Amino acid sequence: MAGGGYVVIALSFGLSAAIVGRIKGSSFFIWFVIGAVVPVIGLLAAIAFRSERDEPRRECPTCGRVCKLHDAVCVRCGTDLEFPDAAITPENSAPAARQG
Repeated sequence: MAGGGYVVIALSFGLSAAIVGRIKGSSFFIWFVIGAVVPVIGLLAAIAFRSERDEPRRECPTCGRVCKLHDAVCVRCGTDLEFPDAAITPENSAPAARQG
């Protein structure tokens, strides 16, 4: 079992990259694969990757779905989206709703 140590390191880095990627709002599985295939570089890439939750958003004029600002087409109805005059605040910037 000469490669057992590498497998443990690859799985550890894969899990670490997956957790960081999920916290930033991306896919857990994709970051797990990246982190496991390229252990150190995959984790550093997950840390340096932009956070999906910090992206400004906009509303589709046809169906009302809230999309990321960089989306050119609405995922729900297929409408071409023009660049809006004002963007909706990112998910992290929106005030948290209080439950009492």
